[in-house]
Amino acid sequence: MIGCSAGGLGALEPLLRALAPPLPLPVIVCSHSAEPGTGLLGPLLARYARLPVREARERWPVEAGTIHLAPAGYHLLIERDRCFAYSVDEPVHYSRPSIDVLFESAADAYGAGLAGVMLTGASPDGAKGLMRIRQAGGLAIVQDPAEALASAMPQAALDQAGADHCLPLARIAPLLNELAHRE
Repeated sequence: MIGCSAGGLGALEPLLRALAPPLPLPVIVCSHSAEPGTGLLGPLLARYARLPVREARERWPVEAGTIHLAPAGYHLLIERDRCFAYSVDEPVHYSRPSIDVLFESAADAYGAGLAGVMLTGASPDGAKGLMRIRQAGGLAIVQDPAEALASAMPQAALDQAGADHCLPLARIAPLLNELAHRE
């Protein structure tokens, strides 16, 4: 799981470019950077990602080796059967999709087999969800707030959830590649 907001597109570009196929795990991105109905985030990310990029669709299964994007205007959840679900519940921290909603549902579905990544952003969205991932036994990875374009999101994650790894952006993808290929 990857969450970002302000400055997220600039952070996602090198991160997704550095994820090495074949990746035996799914990547799910929740970004506040897309406007509802535009469908622009997917094509932008697909230009530099080395894995297939597609918007998550309701009731579709989560697929390994694919970058799934939370659709603008909906909360994205992962059900226990590891299929996607949409929600139009109220925004969380003024955002829909909410990183907290996605991370919390993913923690319930994946437990200790989950890694949550918090990147640059200007709100505390995602901190509560990252804490839930850690409580479920999953791994928390946070971009170093000192180098983030907007430090509020990674700093809130550190303050509320802590981190197993707090890293510069350039070191996050290599860590994810290593974790994905551990046996």
